[in-house]
Amino acid sequence: MNNTVVVGMSGGVDSSVAALLLKQQGYNVIGLFMVNWEENDENGNCTAEEDYADVRRVANLIGIPYYTVNFAAEYRERVFSYFLSEYAKGRTPNPDVLCNREIKFGPFADYARELGADFIATGHYCGVRHEGDRHLLVKAADQNKDQTYFLNQLSAEQLRDVIFPLAGLKKEEVRQIAQKHGLATAEKKDSTGICFIGERNFRKFLMNYLPAREGDIRTLDGTTVGRHVGLMYYTIGQRKGLDVGGRKGDEGRWFVIDKDLKNNVLYIAHGSEEKLYSRSLETAPFNWICDRKTGAFRCTAKIRYRQEEQPCTCTVLDGGGVQLDFDSPQRAVTEGQFAVLYEGDVCLGGGEIISRSAPHVVL
Repeated sequence: MNNTVVVGMSGGVDSSVAALLLKQQGYNVIGLFMVNWEENDENGNCTAEEDYADVRRVANLIGIPYYTVNFAAEYRERVFSYFLSEYAKGRTPNPDVLCNREIKFGPFADYARELGADFIATGHYCGVRHEGDRHLLVKAADQNKDQTYFLNQLSAEQLRDVIFPLAGLKKEEVRQIAQKHGLATAEKKDSTGICFIGERNFRKFLMNYLPAREGDIRTLDGTTVGRHVGLMYYTIGQRKGLDVGGRKGDEGRWFVIDKDLKNNVLYIAHGSEEKLYSRSLETAPFNWICDRKTGAFRCTAKIRYRQEEQPCTCTVLDGGGVQLDFDSPQRAVTEGQFAVLYEGDVCLGGGEIISRSAPHVVL
C-alpha cells in the first residue's frame, strides 16, 4: 500500500495512536501539527510548543515525517470571532464544532493535499461509512467517547477522503496501545475545555475581549436579589457563582432560568427544576451531513455532548432550520449550543439552538 495519509497530530494520545495504527496498516504516514492559537498561558509558557515537542517525540519513535502549519489567522477569523459574537448575544457557543468544520476539515485538509495526501486522518472517536457517493458519519465503538457531536457541521464531501483509525477502539485500548509501544503521550491527560483558554480563568480571559456589563439578578416575580457581573458569564441551569446567598430545605439552591439581554437582567429561580425543562426547540438552518430530510420524522437528538440521545420528532422548517419536539422535557436547553440528530448509528447533522419552548420567561 502506497497511499499517503496526513494525520492531524495534536500532541495527545489519541492522534499519536492514530498515526501509529496507520503506519502499521502500511500507509505512507505524515504527521501535521496545527498551531491555531498564539498566546502564552498565565505562567508565560506556550502550550503549543509543549504539544509540538510531544508530536516530535512520537513521530521520531514510529518513524514518520512531521510538519507544523500555522492557522492562527484563519482560526481567529472563522472560529474566535464567532465565539465572541455569540457571547455578545448572550448565547453559549461551542467553538470546537466550528473548529472542525472551518479549520481541521477545511484549511488543514487543503494543506494536507498540498503535501500529497490521498487521505486525511484524525484521532476523533467516530467513523465514516462510504456507500457509493454517500459518505456517512457514524458513531464510535466507545459510546462514552463518541465525538460525532463535535463533527455535526461537516459535509459529506469533507468526509469523502477521511480515515478515523480509532473508530473501533475503546479509550482504555488506545492507552494500552500507546503504553505498549512506548509513546511519549501514553499517560498524557486529555485536554478539556475551550482550547484557546486552557487552564486560565474564563471570566478574566473573556474580559480582555468583551466589556462586561453588570446588571440586576431577579427572581421570576421581578424581585431583585443581587447583581451579576455580565450576562455572558452565565449559562441556563448554572448553580455555582451566583453570589445571592445559599438556600436550604425545600427551596433548594438558586439556578439560572433565563437571560434578558435587552434589559441586562439575569433571572434565577430555586426549588423545583420544572422551570428549567422545555419540550421543544428550534434551530438555525440545519446542516445535513449527507441526505437532507423533509417534513416530519422520528429520530434521536443530543442538545449537549455529555447527554444520552433523546427520542423526538423532527420537523423541517421552511427557513432551513428544524423544530424538535421531545418525548420527554429536556433540562436547560441552551441557545448557542448545537442540537445534533441521529438515526441509529448515523449522525444526520446539527443546527445551532436559537429558541426553546416555555418556560422561556423573558419576552
